Amino acid sequence: MQSLSLELADKLLAAASALARDAYGKPVCVSVCDAYGFLIAFSRMDGAPVRSIQLAQQKAYTCTRMGVSTVAFLARLRSEDVPIGFFCDPLLTALPGGALLADAHGRLLGAVGVSGLAPADDQALAEQLATELLHLTG
Repeated sequence: MQSLSLELADKLLAAASALARDAYGKPVCVSVCDAYGFLIAFSRMDGAPVRSIQLAQQKAYTCTRMGVSTVAFLARLRSEDVPIGFFCDPLLTALPGGALLADAHGRLLGAVGVSGLAPADDQALAEQLATELLHLTG
């Protein structure tokens, strides 16, 4: 597998909605993008905060552009004391909730961004979805 299909992205969105409802009892926005950061699929659960729409998309985008999760990007910004603006990309965010999506061979397929929960919970859900992708493709 070398890219994410819309069908697979939709399955991730369905899994995200079920996990958010069952594990957290709250609605979320979820974005799935390709390896270049371009949107493949997006879902906003009923009642999810409007501000979470753009945040979910930016979290997925950031992961692909920086090649790491948003948590790892935040850690880099802090450890190197670098302002995010130095990257000259206004779409980057260091808010937790973004995870890379890879196939069973470790090849980058894209990323997922989650917003609507507490930052740590957004990140946990994004990481669960990255693991779910391996089950869907395995």
